[in-house]
Amino acid sequence: MLARIDLQLFAGEKTEPATPRRREEARKKGQVAKSGEVGTAALVLGGFLALHLLGPMMFQHLQIIVQYFLQAVGEWDGTVPGLQAMFVFALVQTAYIVSPIFLILLVIGLLSQVGQVGFFVSPESITPKFSRINPIEGFKRIFSKRAIVEFFKSFFKIFVIGYIVYRQIRSSMDWLPAVGLVELTHSTALIGETIYSLAIRIGVFLLVIASIDYLYQRWEFEKSIRMSKQEIREEYKQTEGDPLIRSKIRQRQRQIASQRMMQAVPTADVIVTNPTHYAVAIRYISSEMGAPQVVAKGMGIIAQRIKDIAREHDVTAVENPELARALYKTTEIGQEIPAELYPAVAEVLAFVYRLRNQKI
Repeated sequence: MLARIDLQLFAGEKTEPATPRRREEARKKGQVAKSGEVGTAALVLGGFLALHLLGPMMFQHLQIIVQYFLQAVGEWDGTVPGLQAMFVFALVQTAYIVSPIFLILLVIGLLSQVGQVGFFVSPESITPKFSRINPIEGFKRIFSKRAIVEFFKSFFKIFVIGYIVYRQIRSSMDWLPAVGLVELTHSTALIGETIYSLAIRIGVFLLVIASIDYLYQRWEFEKSIRMSKQEIREEYKQTEGDPLIRSKIRQRQRQIASQRMMQAVPTADVIVTNPTHYAVAIRYISSEMGAPQVVAKGMGIIAQRIKDIAREHDVTAVENPELARALYKTTEIGQEIPAELYPAVAEVLAFVYRLRNQKI
C-alpha cells in the first residue's frame, strides 16, 4: 500500500531564491554578503606596497628628524620655547611620514568595503537591541556554526602564516647572524626587503583566503534569505494585491470608464455605424480641436447602447461600415482621428451640418 504524502508539509521549506523586495529588506537591516577577510588582505597588501614605494621618502624624513635632534639637543638653551620648537618640528616631520600611509590605508579600507556591498548606511544595524547583550543569545552565537567556521579559519591562517614566517627566517639564516657586521644602510635595506617579501607572501595568502571566504559568505547569505513558496505568494499579495480584489478593481474601472464614455455620447456631432456591429461617436469643435475626436466607441451590445443614447438625445447616426470599422480600429477614445480619414469624416460631418440647417 502506497503511503500518502501531504505536500503541505513542504510548503514551509525555504527553497526559493529571495525576491528583490526581500533582498532590499535584508539590506536595510544590514544583512549583506560581506567578508572581513577582504579588508584585511587588502590592507596588508596595500599597506606594504605603499611602504615599499614610499620607504625612501619616509627614511629621508626620519634622517632629518634624527639629524635635527642631534643638533638641537646640543644647542638647546634649556628654555621652554626651545623645547616647544623641537616638539613642533618633530610633529610636522612625523606627519609627513605617517599621513601618506594613513590616507592610503583609509582609501583601501573604504574601497574594500564599498566594493563588496556598495554605498549604504543601515541605521537598523546599529540600533541597540536587547539580544546583543542577552547572555543566552551571546552563548548561542559563540557556539553557532558561523563561530565554529571562524575558529577553524583563524586557526588555519595562524598555522599557514607561521609556516611562511618560518620558511622566510630559515632562508635568511645564511646572512642574518652577520647583519650587524655590515654597514647600517646595507643591513637596513636587506632587512626591509626581507620584511617586504614576507609581507607580500602573507598578503597573497590572505587574499586567497579572502576570496574563498567571500564566496562562502555570499553562499551563506543567499541561503539565509531564501523564501518558501508560501512567503513568495504572500509577498505577491502584499505588493500586487489579491487577484480577486484586482479583478474587481479592474471591473469597476471598466464600469466607470464605460459610464463616462456613455455620458459623452450626447455631446457628439455624429455616430458613425456599421448597422449591427460598430458604433463610433465623433465630436468636432473647430475653435478647440485640431481635428475631430472620437468620444465613444463600441462593438455589439456597447455599440447598440451608444446608438440608443444617441437617439434619445437626437444625435444623428450615419451608416458607413468601412469608416466605422476604420475609426474603431485606428482611434482610441479621446484621440483625434488619423489624417488619412479626414476626407471621409469631413464628408460625414458636412452631411450632418446640412441636416441641421434644414431642420432650422
